[in-house]
Order: sequence, then C-alpha cells, then structure tokens
Amino acid sequence: MLSSLTIKNYALIDHLQVDFNNGFTIITGETGAGKSILLGGLSLILGKRADLNSLKTKDVKCVIEAVFNISNYNLQSLFKANDLDYEAQTIIRREILPSGKSRAFVNDSPVNLNSLQLLGEQLIDVHSQHQTLQLTHNEFQFQVIDALGKNEASLNSYHKLLQQYKKLKQELTALQNLKSDAIKEYDYNSFLLSELVDANLVDGELEALEKEYDTLNNVEAIKERLSEAYQLLNDDQIGAITTITNLKNSFQKLSDVSSKYKDLFQRINSCLIEVDDIYNEVDMLQGEVEADPNRLDTVNSKLQIINNLLQKHQVATVSELLEIRETLTQKVEVTENLDSTIQNKEEAVLKAATSLDKIASTLHEKRSKAIPVLIHKLQHILTDLGMPNAQFNIELSNSDTYFSNGKDELSFLFSANKGGNFNELKKAASGGELSRIMLAIKLVLSNYTQLPTIMFDEIDTGVSGEISNKMGDIMLQMSKNMQVFSITHLPQVAAKGHSHFKVYKADVDNVTQTNLISLNRDDRIVEIAQMLGGSELSTSAIAHAKELLN
Repeated sequence: MLSSLTIKNYALIDHLQVDFNNGFTIITGETGAGKSILLGGLSLILGKRADLNSLKTKDVKCVIEAVFNISNYNLQSLFKANDLDYEAQTIIRREILPSGKSRAFVNDSPVNLNSLQLLGEQLIDVHSQHQTLQLTHNEFQFQVIDALGKNEASLNSYHKLLQQYKKLKQELTALQNLKSDAIKEYDYNSFLLSELVDANLVDGELEALEKEYDTLNNVEAIKERLSEAYQLLNDDQIGAITTITNLKNSFQKLSDVSSKYKDLFQRINSCLIEVDDIYNEVDMLQGEVEADPNRLDTVNSKLQIINNLLQKHQVATVSELLEIRETLTQKVEVTENLDSTIQNKEEAVLKAATSLDKIASTLHEKRSKAIPVLIHKLQHILTDLGMPNAQFNIELSNSDTYFSNGKDELSFLFSANKGGNFNELKKAASGGELSRIMLAIKLVLSNYTQLPTIMFDEIDTGVSGEISNKMGDIMLQMSKNMQVFSITHLPQVAAKGHSHFKVYKADVDNVTQTNLISLNRDDRIVEIAQMLGGSELSTSAIAHAKELLN
C-alpha cells in the first residue's frame, strides 16, 4: 500500500506531504484544482518520463518520494532480479534536476526507468477510462481467467519449460543447419585431415629434420674435413700432437731451472691434454659419419611433405599444423556423429513438448471451469451497475501453437442488450460500459489475488446517482482486501470513503499553488454538501451530506 507521498517543486505544487491509510480513500476537488497534477507526480514514481517543464521553480530540482508497505506483495524475486535491496517499507524517489536530467532511486539505490516501471506496475494501478482499453487486450483477459482458475503455479512451470523448449528448438535448428553445411565440407575436411594424419607430424621435428638433412647431404665434405683435421692433429712430422709433445719435452727440462718455466710447462701440458681429447673426438666422429642415401631420401621426402603442408595451410610451424589437424578432427567427428546428436536433441525437444502439452492441458481445463464462474459473477455485478442485460460469451479453443501462457486461444465477446449480437468488447461496449465492466472485473480479481493499490480516476464519470452509489459500494468492498483510491465528483461515492482528501488551489504571495488536505468529519460534510448543491450551502444539502455519511 501507499503509505505516504511527498512532492516538492512540481507543477503548481510547492511542497506537499501526505500520509495515507489502508482501505478506501477519496480524493475530491473542483475541476482544475490540480487532481491531474497529483496523478502526474505519482506517475513519475511509476516510471513515466520526466519533463523539465514540470519544475515549478526552474532553478530548483523537483523531488517526488513515495513510501510503500510491500510486506504482503511477494516482490522479493523482482527486487533480486533488478539487483535492488528489498525492504518491507520501500522508498521510491524521483528527482528532476534543473539541467533536465532525471534520477530515480529505490531504497537509495539508483535504478533505470525500465526497472522503475516494472516495480511500479506491481505497486499502483492508476485506472482511468484510457486504462479501460486494457480490457480489450487478450493478455489481460487471460490474466483474469487465470486468477480465477488459480493458475499461477502452472503458469510459472509453463514459462520455465517454454524457455527450455525454445532453447532446445534453437539448438536443434542450429545442428540441422550445421549438418547441411558440414556435409558440403565433410569430404574436403576429411581429405585435409587424412593428409595431416598420414604425415605423422611431431611437434619440433622440422628443425631436427633440417639438421639431419644438412648432415646427410654433406657427408663427403664432412668426412674430408674430419680426415684433414685428423691428419693435422696426428701427423708424425707436423701434427699438432707431435709438435706440442716436443714442446712439452723441451720445457720439461727447463721446469726444474725456474718456477716461471715450470708454469709454462704446465700450461703446455694442459694444451696437450685438450688437443689429445680433440683428436679422440675427431677420430670418433670419423667413425660415425657414413653416407646413407636411403635415409637422405626419407628425410628429404618428409621435409617436402611438411613444407608442402605449411604452404598449403599458410602457417609457419609444425605446431600450427597440429592445431589445424585437431580442429579438422573435431569437425569431421562432429559431422560423423551429427545424426546421433540431432536424434538426441529431437528426443529432448519432444520430451519438453510433451511436458508443455501436459501443463497446457491443465491450464485449459482450469480455464474452462473458471469461465462460467467469471461470467456469472460479472453479470451479477453488472446488473447492480445498471446493465441487467449484459451478457458475455467467452470461448476457449486449443491450438497447436505454444503461446507465452499456454496453447489456448481466447474469444472474449460481449453483448450489452438482450437479444443483441455478441461482438468484441471494444466494438460492443461504450466507454461508460467498459468502465463498469472493468470495475466489476477488478472486484472479482480482488477476491482471488493480491492486487496492487488501485486508483480510480473518475471512473464514475457519466453515471447516474443510483449507479454511482453501487459503484461506490463496489470500491468500498474492494478496499477490504486492498488499498483503493477514488478521484471522484460524485457525492454518493465520496461519502463511502474511510478517509477523504481535498485538492485545492490557493494564491500564496501572488503565486497559485495546488495543495492536498485531509478532511475531518465536519469538513467532509461541507465538501459533500458543496458537491451536492454547489458553493452555496443549503440546509437540505447539509442534511443530505450527513445522511450520506451515515
């Protein structure tokens, strides 16, 4: 329920702060007093776009704040979905800055207008003759029937399963499209994969093969160089080993003469040891180097295969070829296993569809039972509202389509006159009749579901005194289960409220301002008497006002 409303610097309102109670609240005031301004300010709280022209004083920001008691509304999931802090006493604030920018807050957390609108729809239903057109929308008609059928749990299950079903259908379509494309590429991918598999690639082998090829391709030159080195090291006359050995022997005799010769001798001996080691390694390498034409051909062929593959796939390394091989393997496997995957997906889609059909059938059954109850209740209420010949023809039919709320199609027809033809609501009912039908529907709904605060904006316009009395009774009855506001010009309705506020204009310092005040019993007598007989209060009007209040 709406607990309080504060408006600052909006239109003709300088500063307004008012607290509201549960039950039935009346708002009255002369034409042009500013009731529409009050509704306009409230609409900003509900997510309507702001207008800089709304500022009363252009260089001061406009602030509108509303406090709601939402403990009975079960809105925790909505708050969580919009990343908002849930509070049983929720405060919504809207600010319009002189710059033209607008800000909105829920429990001091900034929100965008979409989130504010979603929340606002759950808090207040501002009902005017314009909103009456909602009656003609199929979605709203289903909501009414589903409320009577107590279909909330079934609808929640259906919504979740429908999302799953649509996802599975999309995945199946994607797989089928993939199969169509994959079949075209399968032969080519298989050929490319076969080439890469037959190449028996090993990461890093290109460098090793290139080194081996260089060795095998230059065997004779290598052997020649090694033989030459062998001779230079071991020739009996000029070999390095012979020369250094003679040098060592010469300095061995001098090493006993002086320490400086001994140091030089030791260095020569070290060189001899190193050269002798080099000789042994050269000798070993000579034994290892052998011409192998077959291996050379093998290595050369493998190098050609690798280089051809590198050029074909436009990459630089064997590692990249291995990645391409893995990708092609996956593509080929997917194609080869696609039929099985599609079959599994088709079975999942069929299973989800079967479950959806089951829930849709339950919804259809409950709706079929709820429709006669709804028709009976509406026609009974409308009889009291001066429409004794009102008749409804509500038909439900199965379809093969999965709609957002089941598989039903709804025909909601109406006839205002006995023996008249049934037609769509928007064609068969006048504006005044639609208002009374909507009021009847709201009354029925209030007994089946927790409705948000409802504000009727002159819904009783154009009806007679007796009918307005009945409409007031209906709104009063609704207020037993919810908070109800009625902006009205009719004294019969105004007298039924648990509380009564008056919108009025006053000139303050030569500036016109709109304000809202709470009326006590004496004030209400005067207000209702003026609604009955005009500004000149007569004794009969006062008496009539008291009678209405009693």
